[in-house]
Amino acid sequence: MNRLTSYIAAFCFLIVMPVKGQYTVTSPDGKLALKVNPAGNIGFTVFMEGKETCSVSRLGLELASGEALPAPGTKPAIFRSSGLTEYQAVVPVKYRQASYPFNCLELKYRNGPAIEFRVYNDGVAYRFITSRKGMLKVKNEEMRLNFPEGSEVHFPRENSMYSHYERPYLHRPVDSIAPGDFCSLPVLFTAPGKVRVLFTEADLIGYPNAFLKKNTDNGFRAVFPEVVQKALPRGGTSDRSEDIAEQAGYIAETPGGRSFPWRVFAVSQHDASIAGSDLVYRLSRPSELKDTEWIRPGKVAWDWYNANNITGVDFRSGINTETYRYYIDFAAAYGIEYVILDEGWSKTTTNVLETIPEIDLPELIEYAASKQVGIILWLLWHPLNGNEEKILSSYREWGVKGVKVDFMQRADQGMVNSYEKIAAVAAANHLLVDFHGAYKPAGLNRAYPNVLSFEGVMGNENNKWSTYANPEHNVTLPFIRMVAGPMDYTPGAMRNAQKDDFCINFDNPSSLGTRAHQVAMYVIYESPLQMLCDAPSLYLREPEIPAFISRIPVVWDETRVLQGEVGDYILIARRNGDTWYLAAMTDWSPRNLEIGLSFLGEGVYQATIFKDGPNADKNAADYLIRNQNVRRNDKIHFNLAPGGGWTAIVSPAN
Repeated sequence: MNRLTSYIAAFCFLIVMPVKGQYTVTSPDGKLALKVNPAGNIGFTVFMEGKETCSVSRLGLELASGEALPAPGTKPAIFRSSGLTEYQAVVPVKYRQASYPFNCLELKYRNGPAIEFRVYNDGVAYRFITSRKGMLKVKNEEMRLNFPEGSEVHFPRENSMYSHYERPYLHRPVDSIAPGDFCSLPVLFTAPGKVRVLFTEADLIGYPNAFLKKNTDNGFRAVFPEVVQKALPRGGTSDRSEDIAEQAGYIAETPGGRSFPWRVFAVSQHDASIAGSDLVYRLSRPSELKDTEWIRPGKVAWDWYNANNITGVDFRSGINTETYRYYIDFAAAYGIEYVILDEGWSKTTTNVLETIPEIDLPELIEYAASKQVGIILWLLWHPLNGNEEKILSSYREWGVKGVKVDFMQRADQGMVNSYEKIAAVAAANHLLVDFHGAYKPAGLNRAYPNVLSFEGVMGNENNKWSTYANPEHNVTLPFIRMVAGPMDYTPGAMRNAQKDDFCINFDNPSSLGTRAHQVAMYVIYESPLQMLCDAPSLYLREPEIPAFISRIPVVWDETRVLQGEVGDYILIARRNGDTWYLAAMTDWSPRNLEIGLSFLGEGVYQATIFKDGPNADKNAADYLIRNQNVRRNDKIHFNLAPGGGWTAIVSPAN
């Protein structure tokens, strides 16, 4: 079932009469509806159970030649259809396989683009499709987005389109966002009646990322970075940051016959269903790879967060062979699949084919392989760009299993093309990819399933210099950023603090919230390449913690978001095989929650529970691990400390 869609024709017909008024497309369950205006000011309005939620207008492509697509006043032919979107995931993030009915309206304009609208039960999407010969230079893609009075937004404000997409989500009334302010995607709106609308994009291939910019009329418009023609090292010397010196005056030069990215709106009155949405994955193209058996998701022992601060050893810790042998031993002891060598292993950050004298990389790779552990190498994007074949084929010859590519920080068409080239060349060399300093995921991980994760998130590393990665932020992410796709938040901090106890320390960082809050992230946060961010020596002081974490998988057959409120808390259940993994996280408010177990099969299950200890409100590192037998008719009641968490591994009893 390796295909994007299978159209099952419930009905399909063509209207060729002159277009008058609007056309309505409803979701299969009848709760969502689009009223589409196909001529003039092309657009649509979204209704949830009959109430207006948002409206989108001025849809069109503006070419660099000045031509508008579709041409003003053009009347389209109207096609209606229904269909089914199916997938079976190579690397299952939320679901191993899924099937979703939709209803569709397609506008086909003479000598212009087609615009396809789809309405699912959980959201709507549209895209442009062109069928011209040669290349198109797209100067702009028009889209205006408006919400009713009284709407709110979680706004990831950007200062520049040159961005690594690591932003807090500012919760504001829409009318308080200043004209000219803009944000990256995904962005979450709340219409009156607490209808959530998450806006992002899918199937982003060969085209720039979209941003949203506030208008003076209280709406937003899509804006895009222009094609970069010349970029220079920042300050003349930077190895990772650039200044954009020349732009082309248009946003894309692209084949004239193509489908453009989907503009995606997940819509629900229930926060839990937003967090459970797979619309981005669903709408993105299926795998470009024929051979995927070698792709191995897994966990990673990571060095940079903890600054290689291992203790209890008879050698000087740091970026050296002895330290990484220690990481490999730790990984092997707990079934952790990979060890990353982050910044510092290479001779320079631009010479990534030679190591520093303190690192014997062939020895480390051989030693790791003898213990069934793979080595992943960090490198900057800049030296990789244009040298993908040479560098990545060398890494394969060395026996490396993957790359962590960092500091792209751009979202223009050229950078999107670069992501795809890196993914393709890496796949040809059987290398996994983790993009850091990156824009948000938008479907590349489905097209190239060797791309396991993306940063593009304000994650645990912020503990080293700020208080941004706090519990309120952490329970916002599943409802916004995680909807776009996998996120490399890097959980697992072993130094934990309540709000008043937190201190910033770059080399020995602490996290905000409890130890159980960090452990719950391994179930709640989706990343098929999931880090253990802290020093192995800290985990080894409390070996029951890495033993518990190592039991949690990184891919999922099934996901059920059971409860949650954006920025307040989340309760989730995921299944891998016959075992269920349950987890909850809260903001700074303590909570009492209950979970029913009706999703279990018949018989007795054993639940191993990792929870806040009785003193976690005073000492965030306090936790308890308990075992109990449960059945499907049972309910589990539990308490969360401020900034707390709770996790249960529920397996059939022997």
